[in-house]
Amino acid sequence: SMTIEQINQDRDNFLERINHNVEKELEKVGLKLINVNIVDITDDSDYIESIGKKAAATAVENARVDVANAERDGAIGAAEANRTREIQVAQNVAEAAKGSKAAEADRRVYVEGQEAIAVSGENIAQAEIANVNADLAEAEAAAKQRSEVADAVAEAAIQRARYVEEEERLKASDIVRENIQKQQIVIAADAEAERQRRVAGGEADAILLVYEAEAKGIQKVLDAKAKGYENLVNSTAGDPKAAATLLMVEKIESMVAAQVEAIRNLKIDKITVWDGGNNADGSSATSNFVSSLVQSLPPIHDVAKMAGVELPDYLGSMSDDSDSE
Repeated sequence: SMTIEQINQDRDNFLERINHNVEKELEKVGLKLINVNIVDITDDSDYIESIGKKAAATAVENARVDVANAERDGAIGAAEANRTREIQVAQNVAEAAKGSKAAEADRRVYVEGQEAIAVSGENIAQAEIANVNADLAEAEAAAKQRSEVADAVAEAAIQRARYVEEEERLKASDIVRENIQKQQIVIAADAEAERQRRVAGGEADAILLVYEAEAKGIQKVLDAKAKGYENLVNSTAGDPKAAATLLMVEKIESMVAAQVEAIRNLKIDKITVWDGGNNADGSSATSNFVSSLVQSLPPIHDVAKMAGVELPDYLGSMSDDSDSE
């Protein structure tokens, strides 16, 4: 519940309570409250109206007091404002003069400072310009040096490339020349080998022909000798010993020549024989020397016997030493 003062003072709370309570009652009968508007609040004893009038009168009196206070405060404020304005004006004039002097001093200091700053700035600028010029000259020198180095490096690279190209060209030329020489050597070697093979084949054929001719000649000689030996054996009535004797007789001349050759080359510058006369058998020392020299040669009959051949008696015979004595 709310008092009349609360209802009169707090209309919103009163409206909310009405809305809440009335809505519950309407829901009981199946209705729904949409909106509630309060047009006016009255009572039978006009208490609410009296409260309103009292409040209105109080408000009027308070308004009058507020107006008087406001007018008084306005006059005081105006006087205070004028005084404050005049003081402020005087202070502002003094401050203006002081500010003018300070501003002049500040201006002069500022101007001088700006002049100094300008001179310093000019000096710094000139120094900066000199540094920039020096840096520029240094950069140009470095750039020129880099350019010259780059040109030198490029020229060196070009020279190296030319050298490598020339070296490769010479190497290729040498390889081609060496290959040509190698092929020429191989061709010459093959030709020489073929020539030597043909020469060797020709020489072998020639040697073979020589050997074949010699073999044929030897064969013919042997055939002729065999035919002669056959005729010789036939002439001796088939006696092989007689045939051998005849062959030995044929060789006597060469055997005698061999004996003569044996003593022909003996170099006897001087022979001194002391001969005191004839010996008891009637021979002299000189004849004995010649006889012993001849007897030192092998007799023909002994040579024939060593060959297994007995010479015939008509060729002479060897006498024993006992018989000669």
